[in-house]
Amino acid sequence: MNSEIQSIIRNLENTLDADPWFGRPVYVILREVESTIAYKKPAPGSHSLVELLYHMLTWAEFTLKRIEKDDIDDLDAFEKLDWREIDPQIHDWDEGLAAFIATNQQIIALLHTKDDAFLNETVDYRSYDFRYLLNGIIQHNIYHTGQVAYLKKLLS
Repeated sequence: MNSEIQSIIRNLENTLDADPWFGRPVYVILREVESTIAYKKPAPGSHSLVELLYHMLTWAEFTLKRIEKDDIDDLDAFEKLDWREIDPQIHDWDEGLAAFIATNQQIIALLHTKDDAFLNETVDYRSYDFRYLLNGIIQHNIYHTGQVAYLKKLLS
């Protein structure tokens, strides 16, 4: 039986690039960001649009690596990528967006090879299962995309 995994795939696809209930999809909102404002912060100590994007990318990459069952040689180093220091010479908005989209496409492709039993498996390096992780990454994308949409309006 694959009905639950298919539902998660549909939810992920809908939020990313289709017709989500909450409004415009994640990719549409991210594509609207102009690189001229991506590095601006509305206040000291707040996050920029590019920081939000790379934070979202980090957790998409984590999700992909967990589905692939790929060992992480240095989990601390991986987790330090979360809210990493952004260098405009290295962390380009368009490249980050392309990586985010590609990573999510890989996640979806791999999920199509899984069945519902996979959702009960425990995620490596964590104490929760894949059902929790996959529903969580959907919620994470929605949450931070809302921040992106608001911050984009504020900075434009």
